Amino acid sequence: MNESDAQDRFALSFTSGGLLAREALVVASIYLACHDWQASRRRVVDNNVLQARTLSSNNRLARETIQRLAVLTDNEIELLTEASLTERCHLMWAAACRRYELIGDFAEEVVRERFLLMTPTLEFEDYERFMTGKSLWHPELDELKPSTRAKLRQNIFRMLHEAGLRGDKNNINPAVLSERIYETLAARSPSDLRFFPTTTPITQFNNEVQQ
Repeated sequence: MNESDAQDRFALSFTSGGLLAREALVVASIYLACHDWQASRRRVVDNNVLQARTLSSNNRLARETIQRLAVLTDNEIELLTEASLTERCHLMWAAACRRYELIGDFAEEVVRERFLLMTPTLEFEDYERFMTGKSLWHPELDELKPSTRAKLRQNIFRMLHEAGLRGDKNNINPAVLSERIYETLAARSPSDLRFFPTTTPITQFNNEVQQ
């Protein structure tokens, strides 16, 4: 495998933890005090600020939380520390979609698309069809153990539930974004609003923000 092939492989380390909204709030505050991710990670791990039960889970939680926060801008991280729980969950869903291309593709190509087509349910079978399609271009997905594949699915659906985007009856809930979250996500190019079930066209979001 050459270097370009390796870079094209999906990152697949999101097997547990959900959105990590609680952990993100703690770590974000530490980061904003120094603006240094390495120093922040040392403090998080050395002091077990995430209250993990084992050293391995402490390291894993710290690493995963920081990797997701690191895809946010400093302004977005500041917003996260001031945000309501709902706003924080929306930001962390966007962060997960940025950090993991597979999650972002699923959000845009399956969740948002089904919502726009007025097929507002999301079943495990929809995920499996998505994974089968992606495996044509990403053979690493076929190399996954069934247990790992199930954990990835379980955690994506957990994130959707925690972000308020999927209900208990497998229904896709429309994203109800606050004005400041809406503006923050729409300001990116391409707009991060593509990761959310909403009927407003992405181009309209972009045009409104630019005006």
